[in-house]
Amino acid sequence: MTNILAIESSCDETSAAVISNGQIRSNIVATQVIHQKYGGVVPELASRAHQQHILPVVEKALEDAKISKKDLNAIAFTRGPGLLGALLVGASFAKALALGLDIPLIEVHHMQAHVLAHFIEEPRPSFPFLCLTVSGGHTQIVLIRSALDMEIIGETQDDAVGEAFDKTAKLLGLPYPGGPLVDKYAQLGDPLAFPFPMSEMPALNYSFSGIKTSILYFLQEKVKNNPDFVIENLNDICASVQYTLIKMLLQKLRKAAKQTGISEIAIAGGVSANSGLRKALHELGAKEGWKVYIPRFEYCTDNAAMIAMAAHFKYENEDFCEQTVSPLPRMDF
Repeated sequence: MTNILAIESSCDETSAAVISNGQIRSNIVATQVIHQKYGGVVPELASRAHQQHILPVVEKALEDAKISKKDLNAIAFTRGPGLLGALLVGASFAKALALGLDIPLIEVHHMQAHVLAHFIEEPRPSFPFLCLTVSGGHTQIVLIRSALDMEIIGETQDDAVGEAFDKTAKLLGLPYPGGPLVDKYAQLGDPLAFPFPMSEMPALNYSFSGIKTSILYFLQEKVKNNPDFVIENLNDICASVQYTLIKMLLQKLRKAAKQTGISEIAIAGGVSANSGLRKALHELGAKEGWKVYIPRFEYCTDNAAMIAMAAHFKYENEDFCEQTVSPLPRMDF
């Protein structure tokens, strides 16, 4: 029996999970609510919260998995990308524990782990497959040839789609985290009420800075003539913005599928929890003849189970790292 403890601390979720022979046995997540009053993640506060949460979260993960530290065969941690201070907390804890137990250390790329979350439970995609990874910091189309062979074939050239959702929420006066609230109100609105321009980028790349600016100018103009415009049209604004962002995402994903001839299609990352995106992908998949894969909600947002799954594949390949390894906030794919 191979038992791996995995730690995720890239942003504002402190999480630990245990995987045994490829099966997740526990997945504990401590959410940092302190950032809500600031309208976004404060890096220093995130680091302090990780320090407070990491030990009880790890202890709970081991308890739920019904194993002790002496039963562990390796320790895995998120090396990057993410907030440097937050990554340091998880990396330091993992290195100390691995050194104390004299067991291997495994560093994991956060976004690759999001992709491999698809292998936590059935149904699992077959290789090769395409994965649209969408989060607050990343928007990528990834070609996955195997668990350890991935290539980015398209990505945003500026802002991530998750940032566009959060920026919209902030402009509308919605509390943090705003992305899920945009999704909530969008379900009650007309997606064609307000048209927004879509940026055109070469190849399979994206750009979301333009639509953010368009939304800003649109709201400024409307509110100038009617101070209650946002309140009166909140549902339609959210629905229109979400419709446009999803259309931008899926147009390039469809193009990637045609260029590669791949019909196994997945999405991953925090924005893959968006109900509008999930529904639109299923509809497009049915039209195009794709097999579509979307993780359960708890495996879309940041969690250690996905780190554990990635570590499982790396352990099988004896892909370990040295104690001298450092976190990389802008880690290459």
